[in-house]
Amino acid sequence: MSIKSRKYDKPAALSDVHETCHAAVEEILEKNLDNLATILAVSDNGKSKLHEEVMAMVEKGLFKIALRRSSYVKSTAAAYLGINRNTFTDKMAKLGIECEKMK
Repeated sequence: MSIKSRKYDKPAALSDVHETCHAAVEEILEKNLDNLATILAVSDNGKSKLHEEVMAMVEKGLFKIALRRSSYVKSTAAAYLGINRNTFTDKMAKLGIECEKMK
């Protein structure tokens, strides 16, 4: 095996692990979303807001996780999610999230 071929062995293996983990997480998420869809799909006027409701719940959950993991520092939480701090702050307000330590 040449030095060049060894150089690419590890990233390929890491890529396989990442893909396997990604697939496992997708499967878990899909099963849980199926349960949520069953609960939330009921609407008063026959028009479903399922997508809107689930996306808001997911986003709110991610923002809370990011805030906890960043010790409630908004710029660090925004970086954790890969978004701009101003975007993070605007979405926090829209989602009704305050930056105080949440229980």
